[in-house]
Amino acid sequence: MGDLNGEFDDSIRERLFCQVCTDDVKKPCKITVVGAGMVGMACSISILLKGIATDMILMDVIDDKLKGELLDLNHGKLFLSNVHIDGGRDYSKTADSKIVIVTAGARQEVGESRLSLVQRNVNIFKHIIPQVAKYSPDTILIVVSNPVDLMTYVAWKLSGFPRHRVIGSGTNLDSARFRHIIADRLAVSPASVHGWIVGEHGDSSVPLWSGVSVSGRTLASLDPKIGKNDGPKGWDKIHSQVVQGAYEVIKLKGYTNWAIGLSCAEIVESILKNKHRVQPVSCFVKGQAGIEKDVCLSLPCVLNASGVGSIVQVDLKEDELEALKKSAALINEVQEGLKW
Repeated sequence: MGDLNGEFDDSIRERLFCQVCTDDVKKPCKITVVGAGMVGMACSISILLKGIATDMILMDVIDDKLKGELLDLNHGKLFLSNVHIDGGRDYSKTADSKIVIVTAGARQEVGESRLSLVQRNVNIFKHIIPQVAKYSPDTILIVVSNPVDLMTYVAWKLSGFPRHRVIGSGTNLDSARFRHIIADRLAVSPASVHGWIVGEHGDSSVPLWSGVSVSGRTLASLDPKIGKNDGPKGWDKIHSQVVQGAYEVIKLKGYTNWAIGLSCAEIVESILKNKHRVQPVSCFVKGQAGIEKDVCLSLPCVLNASGVGSIVQVDLKEDELEALKKSAALINEVQEGLKW
């Protein structure tokens, strides 16, 4: 376990190496993942495979599970970039993290109300977020825990961070599912289909059919009723397929993890590499698209080294705008019942 703790045999090292330079070769890029469950580990491995971290810190309250994951990852370090992997319960290990990803949270129990689930997760966040803010006051927070829009708002409030540094994974994955299904129908790559799901990461999400395009050609220009009940056959089912996608995976394998892990890694890469890439993530949106509530939900955002650099002012059709406002109202309704 010496490697995990950063302990070395100095006598052997001194006889093996002739020190030439003591300057840091590479500026450290520490990423912390809070929660070593299925989702947390999928996020971790997706980030490690991108080679964008010099240090990966995993935090969890289940000691044996965490130690096992750390050992397993460290045994595979030969096949990764030169990254230091460590973790534990002590948040001092997370100090100076560039990005902290929070996946920890309670699972919804059978018959449990959404508000009850959120309240349990608020109580968990009351322990996590102040610790993160204490040791990494300049970090960018990425919230993956569900319900992600509400938990992004909670993390923003508890951290005291500026709103551009608290981001939820939001509808980045929903939009990927949307593009995947459309791409399958058109027999093209999802990368060649452009379209957004906005609003809540959940049942009240809003598909922006007016902007779906392939190679600059909007599908609405081919049929204005695309995606509507009286439109082209089968296209009106796509949004419900997106919403039901997670439930289907959970029914088949018990949980979702790989797609959200890959989605999270893409968000992290956009930030760390200052890519200015547009992705639909959850952030504080009061004043955007006619939303008057103090809520976090997803709109297309430009992600760069500061976090959310800007929010794209998307042209919405009247029905899309109304659906987005309804989504915001539903989030706010649950939010108002929270006990801080």
